[in-house]
Amino acid sequence: MCGDYDILDVMEKRYSVRSYSDRSVEKDKLNKILRAAQVAPTAVNRRPQRLFVLESKEALEKASKVTRFTFGAPMIILVCSDKTKGWTTNDGQYLGTVDASIVMTQMMLEATELGLGTCWVRGFVQDDVTKVFELPDNLIPEAMLVLGYASDTAKPGPMHSEGISMEEMVKYL
Repeated sequence: MCGDYDILDVMEKRYSVRSYSDRSVEKDKLNKILRAAQVAPTAVNRRPQRLFVLESKEALEKASKVTRFTFGAPMIILVCSDKTKGWTTNDGQYLGTVDASIVMTQMMLEATELGLGTCWVRGFVQDDVTKVFELPDNLIPEAMLVLGYASDTAKPGPMHSEGISMEEMVKYL
């Protein structure tokens, strides 16, 4: 139990919202979501995450040029990793992508707790995002967090409640 809520309840409540109202995200809520990203654990505490809040009409139009998965949301957070900051393991695996995933997860859960809907989007070509948003060479576009208030018609997709059994997922050794 964490405060007045159970974090597992928040996790179970969250789903990929694919239809948004035009209601703006309040600045205080956005700040809490960004704080969740700031406190996210990262490999060797390198903190390679770099975030771009896309909220202007121009920025949202640019996002629509690189992915069809914007769902009419009033805000998108473009999550990048800085390859000069992210840790690379001894066997050559770059962990900035993993770090970005942790950051995304924490932002999604905070947004859900605040009554907002989210959708994790990776349906884009990284080079296209880099070009459209004129990102420097050291930044890798990892994902987009589509964010806003769910429309009245939004509901979880048919596969949302499907999963695998504990027996299939977990093996005790």
